[in-house]
Amino acid sequence: MTFVRIGGVAHHVVVEGSGPVCVLSAGLGLSWFDWDPVVPLLAPYRTVVRFDRPGHGLSAPAAAPPTAAGEADRIAALLDALDAGPATVVGHSIAGFHAEAFARLHPARTAALVLVDSSVEEHPRPSRAPAVSRAVGALLSAAGVPAALGPAVRRLSVRRDPAPTELIRRVYRTSRVLRGTLLENAHYGAVAAGLLALRDSHPLPPGLPVTVLAAPDGSARWEQRQRTLARRLDASYEAAVPSGHLVMLDRPEAVARAVLHPGGSGRPDQSGQGHSGPPDHPGHSGPQGALGTQGTPGLQASQDTPGPQGAPGPPGAPAVRWRRRRSRRTP
Repeated sequence: MTFVRIGGVAHHVVVEGSGPVCVLSAGLGLSWFDWDPVVPLLAPYRTVVRFDRPGHGLSAPAAAPPTAAGEADRIAALLDALDAGPATVVGHSIAGFHAEAFARLHPARTAALVLVDSSVEEHPRPSRAPAVSRAVGALLSAAGVPAALGPAVRRLSVRRDPAPTELIRRVYRTSRVLRGTLLENAHYGAVAAGLLALRDSHPLPPGLPVTVLAAPDGSARWEQRQRTLARRLDASYEAAVPSGHLVMLDRPEAVARAVLHPGGSGRPDQSGQGHSGPPDHPGHSGPQGALGTQGTPGLQASQDTPGPQGAPGPPGAPAVRWRRRRSRRTP
């Protein structure tokens, strides 16, 4: 188990595999182990870096509220601490905001960008009363709610949850994770607005391979919003079918394919990273990342062309499978 101090906060980090670096960041309230089904598919070909944001998983509480630029800089600081070169950055749900912000603010360090059923906000709302969020977190913590109900809420939220019971109890019985989740959720609108501002001031680097991997799950409206996001980013669009919002649990092979085929199978690899993929995934030539190994325990694809400007969307709520009727997505 490894902890890296960033901005004075201890971040839990897990590094496995070898080859070019990819960073996996999960949605609101989720933990490093939610990527477990994906890691065995990537580790033979990539150095896989998973980390818990402040107040998530095993990381210490946040020292400051999240911002789009701050989360991008967090990923950069993590790569610095690990002495890692350019990385494929994978963001799920609300972490899609963070991954895209990283690509815009640190283009030289971005080999490829993969957005996994990313949040989408065309018109961000103001942040939700952070003071109220803190008060609610303090009240629930004082009442012992996380210890009494945290693991049960997680199990109810994640259908067929594959995570070991001991890890669920270790993480979700803590007031730290409850408060961290509430903090991120309270600042969701501000982070979304920050990303929209970055889109105007910091273009993505030319030729960057970008994949929008969506889980429409029968919702035409959600699929349209994800396709609009793909057009705005000049990205390859792929749909994981069937899959709920937690694509890494439902369709881990879809996530692995998006990472191993930067920009989608219809686009050439422009990442500049050299490492061979699996037999049916042609290898790529170029320099590799600099990390060592440190272990801890059906796609529908289409190439969208640039089009009208869309936006990204919903926040992330802890490991939640939202019904597709909802217009917003959380985790």
